[in-house]
Amino acid sequence: MHDALDFLFGLHADSHTITAVQLTMRAVAMFFAALALLRLSGKHTFGGSAAFDMVVKIMLGAVLSRAIVAASPFWGTLGAGLVFVLLHRLLAWASFRSEWVGQLVKGEATLLARQGQVFHDNLRQTDLSEKDLLEGLREQGNLASLDQAEAVYLERNGSISVVKKQ
Repeated sequence: MHDALDFLFGLHADSHTITAVQLTMRAVAMFFAALALLRLSGKHTFGGSAAFDMVVKIMLGAVLSRAIVAASPFWGTLGAGLVFVLLHRLLAWASFRSEWVGQLVKGEATLLARQGQVFHDNLRQTDLSEKDLLEGLREQGNLASLDQAEAVYLERNGSISVVKKQ
Protein backbone atom coordinates (compact mmCIF):
# COMPACT_ATOMS: atom_id res chain seq x y z
CA MET A 1 0.00 0.00 0.00
CA HIS A 2 2.78 2.41 0.96
CA ASP A 3 4.61 1.61 -2.29
CA ALA A 4 1.45 2.27 -4.30
CA LEU A 5 0.96 5.67 -2.62
CA ASP A 6 4.59 6.54 -3.15
CA PHE A 7 4.37 5.50 -6.82
CA LEU A 8 1.20 7.56 -7.38
CA PHE A 9 1.97 10.63 -5.27
CA GLY A 10 5.77 10.55 -4.96
CA LEU A 11 5.58 11.23 -1.24
CA HIS A 12 9.38 11.23 -1.02
CA ALA A 13 10.00 12.93 -4.38
CA ASP A 14 11.46 16.38 -4.77
CA SER A 15 11.06 18.89 -7.58
CA HIS A 16 13.79 17.15 -9.61
CA THR A 17 12.57 13.56 -9.24
CA ILE A 18 8.78 13.92 -9.41
CA THR A 19 7.17 12.22 -12.43
CA ALA A 20 4.32 13.49 -14.59
CA VAL A 21 1.97 10.89 -13.07
CA GLN A 22 2.89 12.00 -9.56
CA LEU A 23 2.50 15.66 -10.47
CA THR A 24 -0.95 14.95 -11.91
CA MET A 25 -2.05 12.88 -8.91
CA ARG A 26 -0.81 15.58 -6.53
CA ALA A 27 -2.73 18.21 -8.49
CA VAL A 28 -5.94 16.18 -8.18
CA ALA A 29 -5.34 15.59 -4.47
CA MET A 30 -4.56 19.27 -3.82
CA PHE A 31 -7.67 20.35 -5.71
CA PHE A 32 -9.86 18.34 -3.35
CA ALA A 33 -7.77 19.33 -0.34
CA ALA A 34 -8.11 23.03 -1.25
CA LEU A 35 -11.84 22.60 -1.76
CA ALA A 36 -12.18 20.91 1.63
CA LEU A 37 -10.06 23.55 3.36
CA LEU A 38 -12.03 26.41 1.79
CA ARG A 39 -15.27 24.76 2.87
CA LEU A 40 -13.83 24.43 6.36
CA SER A 41 -12.88 28.10 6.38
CA GLY A 42 -16.55 29.04 5.93
CA LYS A 43 -18.87 30.47 3.30
CA HIS A 44 -17.66 34.00 3.96
CA THR A 45 -14.25 33.13 2.53
CA PHE A 46 -15.76 32.20 -0.86
CA GLY A 47 -17.57 35.46 -1.43
CA GLY A 48 -15.56 37.71 0.82
CA SER A 49 -13.39 40.29 -0.84
CA ALA A 50 -12.09 41.75 2.40
CA ALA A 51 -8.34 41.60 2.89
CA PHE A 52 -9.02 39.19 5.75
CA ASP A 53 -10.55 36.66 3.33
CA MET A 54 -8.23 37.35 0.41
CA VAL A 55 -5.16 36.58 2.52
CA VAL A 56 -6.48 33.10 3.25
CA LYS A 57 -7.27 32.37 -0.39
CA ILE A 58 -3.92 33.64 -1.67
CA MET A 59 -1.82 32.03 1.06
CA LEU A 60 -3.68 28.74 0.79
CA GLY A 61 -3.09 28.64 -2.96
CA ALA A 62 0.57 29.54 -2.57
CA VAL A 63 1.22 26.94 0.10
CA LEU A 64 -0.71 24.10 -1.52
CA SER A 65 0.89 24.72 -4.91
CA ARG A 66 4.25 23.88 -3.36
CA ALA A 67 3.01 20.35 -2.62
CA ILE A 68 1.93 19.84 -6.22
CA VAL A 69 5.39 20.51 -7.65
CA ALA A 70 7.17 18.78 -4.73
CA ALA A 71 8.89 22.00 -3.66
CA SER A 72 7.81 21.27 -0.08
CA PRO A 73 6.82 18.09 1.75
CA PHE A 74 3.34 16.87 0.78
CA TRP A 75 1.92 16.38 4.28
CA GLY A 76 3.66 19.47 5.65
CA THR A 77 1.97 21.72 3.11
CA LEU A 78 -1.42 20.21 3.89
CA GLY A 79 -0.74 20.86 7.57
CA ALA A 80 0.27 24.47 6.85
CA GLY A 81 -2.91 24.96 4.80
CA LEU A 82 -4.97 23.62 7.69
CA VAL A 83 -3.22 26.04 10.06
CA PHE A 84 -4.13 28.98 7.77
CA VAL A 85 -7.77 27.91 7.68
CA LEU A 86 -7.96 27.36 11.43
CA LEU A 87 -6.33 30.75 12.06
CA HIS A 88 -8.88 32.35 9.72
CA ARG A 89 -11.74 30.66 11.60
CA LEU A 90 -10.29 31.72 14.96
CA LEU A 91 -9.94 35.35 13.85
CA ALA A 92 -13.46 35.32 12.36
CA TRP A 93 -14.83 33.96 15.64
CA ALA A 94 -12.89 36.54 17.67
CA SER A 95 -14.01 39.34 15.30
CA PHE A 96 -17.62 38.36 15.83
CA ARG A 97 -17.25 38.46 19.61
CA SER A 98 -14.98 41.49 19.97
CA GLU A 99 -15.49 44.81 18.22
CA TRP A 100 -11.83 45.66 18.83
CA VAL A 101 -10.60 42.45 17.15
CA GLY A 102 -13.08 42.94 14.31
CA GLN A 103 -11.81 46.45 13.70
CA LEU A 104 -8.20 45.29 13.88
CA VAL A 105 -8.73 42.39 11.47
CA LYS A 106 -11.37 43.78 9.13
CA GLY A 107 -11.10 47.55 9.53
CA GLU A 108 -14.10 49.86 9.51
CA ALA A 109 -16.31 51.60 6.96
CA THR A 110 -15.37 55.13 5.89
CA LEU A 111 -17.98 57.80 5.19
CA LEU A 112 -17.21 59.32 1.79
CA ALA A 113 -20.22 61.61 1.33
CA ARG A 114 -23.39 62.62 3.17
CA GLN A 115 -26.36 64.57 1.79
CA GLY A 116 -24.45 65.72 -1.27
CA GLN A 117 -21.34 66.82 0.65
CA VAL A 118 -18.12 65.01 -0.30
CA PHE A 119 -15.59 64.37 2.46
CA HIS A 120 -12.39 65.01 0.51
CA ASP A 121 -10.11 64.10 3.43
CA ASN A 122 -11.74 60.66 3.58
CA LEU A 123 -11.40 60.23 -0.18
CA ARG A 124 -7.71 61.13 0.08
CA GLN A 125 -7.24 58.77 3.05
CA THR A 126 -8.79 55.87 1.08
CA ASP A 127 -6.99 56.73 -2.20
CA LEU A 128 -10.25 57.33 -4.07
CA SER A 129 -10.95 60.11 -6.52
CA GLU A 130 -14.23 61.93 -6.85
CA LYS A 131 -14.68 60.03 -10.13
CA ASP A 132 -14.33 56.74 -8.22
CA LEU A 133 -16.98 57.96 -5.80
CA LEU A 134 -19.38 58.88 -8.61
CA GLU A 135 -18.73 55.56 -10.35
CA GLY A 136 -19.64 53.72 -7.15
CA LEU A 137 -22.73 55.87 -6.80
CA ARG A 138 -23.88 54.87 -10.29
CA GLU A 139 -22.92 51.19 -9.99
CA GLN A 140 -24.08 50.47 -6.45
CA GLY A 141 -26.84 53.00 -5.92
CA ASN A 142 -28.11 53.36 -9.47
CA LEU A 143 -28.03 57.10 -8.84
CA ALA A 144 -26.89 59.89 -11.15
CA SER A 145 -25.84 62.48 -8.55
CA LEU A 146 -24.74 62.76 -4.93
CA ASP A 147 -27.84 64.83 -4.16
CA GLN A 148 -29.89 61.62 -4.46
CA ALA A 149 -27.84 59.82 -1.80
CA GLU A 150 -28.23 60.11 1.95
CA ALA A 151 -24.73 58.67 2.48
CA VAL A 152 -21.95 56.87 0.60
CA TYR A 153 -19.48 54.58 2.36
CA LEU A 154 -16.34 52.70 1.48
CA GLU A 155 -17.04 49.43 3.26
CA ARG A 156 -14.54 47.24 5.10
CA ASN A 157 -14.32 44.90 2.12
CA GLY A 158 -13.37 47.74 -0.26
CA SER A 159 -16.74 48.09 -1.97
CA ILE A 160 -18.74 51.30 -2.13
CA SER A 161 -22.23 51.23 -0.65
CA VAL A 162 -24.95 53.82 -1.06
CA VAL A 163 -27.81 54.74 1.26
CA LYS A 164 -30.51 56.35 -0.89
CA LYS A 165 -32.58 59.27 0.31
CA GLN A 166 -36.11 58.36 1.34
